[in-house]
Amino acid sequence: MPKAAGRLLASIVVLLALFCRPAAAPAEDRIRIAWAGDSPANSPIWVVQEKGLLKKNGLVGEVIRISASPTALQAMLAGEVDVIVTSVTTLVSSRLAGADIVMILGMVPTFVDHIISLPTVTGVEQLKGKTGGVNRLGSTSDLGLRLALRKVGMDPDKEMKIITAGGNSERFAALSRGVIQFAIMPEPFVREAEKLGFRDLLDIGSLKIPFWWNAVLTQGSILKAKRPVFAKFSRAMVEAVHFIKTEKEGAKAIFSKNLRITDPESLERAYRAYTAVFPDNLLPTPDGVKTMLDDLAPRDPRAASADARAFVDQSLIRELEASGFVKQLYKK
Repeated sequence: MPKAAGRLLASIVVLLALFCRPAAAPAEDRIRIAWAGDSPANSPIWVVQEKGLLKKNGLVGEVIRISASPTALQAMLAGEVDVIVTSVTTLVSSRLAGADIVMILGMVPTFVDHIISLPTVTGVEQLKGKTGGVNRLGSTSDLGLRLALRKVGMDPDKEMKIITAGGNSERFAALSRGVIQFAIMPEPFVREAEKLGFRDLLDIGSLKIPFWWNAVLTQGSILKAKRPVFAKFSRAMVEAVHFIKTEKEGAKAIFSKNLRITDPESLERAYRAYTAVFPDNLLPTPDGVKTMLDDLAPRDPRAASADARAFVDQSLIRELEASGFVKQLYKK
């Protein structure tokens, strides 16, 4: 073959290789998510991870379980994670302290706990003069118990004593030893309490107290810098809630795996409790923030002057709704 012809053939081969090779895959967006607490309130995050919904929506995600909400908050403020899944308590305390924190998704808009008592306590009025246990003073469980008691006409600061009793297992132990006579506890642990002989005294959820028991928070600067990433993440979370509400057995299997509970009745009760309160669209609303601000206002002038609307950013969900995604998902 003449040299000129050989060079021409080689050039054609190189050009064919350039034009025919597959295009380089675009770099996937990354998001780091931290959550705390073994509760079905976190089940949308479990579903996102279990069902690969981040990848489905074009994200590379790192989902991290952290021991406590304050630790998760510090991780986000340090730039180690992009979002945290926690309660409005963390949102309000950090924002009032000057942090640029905002709620972008609302997950559990009220308390889903129950007041559990010794079997000898047959009515809430009998809690007067007794000692109640919460996870820790100042926590969401502490506030939930106090708000519920006020809602039913009692004064938790004057008519009873409330102490730190630890997690669910520690509260069971404290009840068994008589250190406390009542405690706050969510499903599926209410069923476990009944099996141990304690009384399900009051379903706090029935009081319909507006309060973001669980939500997704981020920093305003991160939201601005990574808005397309957060839009995809929001879509994945709404899909996760849809899965929970429409795939009962699959959802209960994920509950069981993460809670390490196999009792069918406990799982059924947990499923009913949380599917009843998860919003279809996960829209964050200021009413559940206002409850917290109102509680703090007598002791903190910053809370008294704060506008609850400034604590939430509804734009991601409003855009998702405007696209028709939520309506199509539920075929409404």
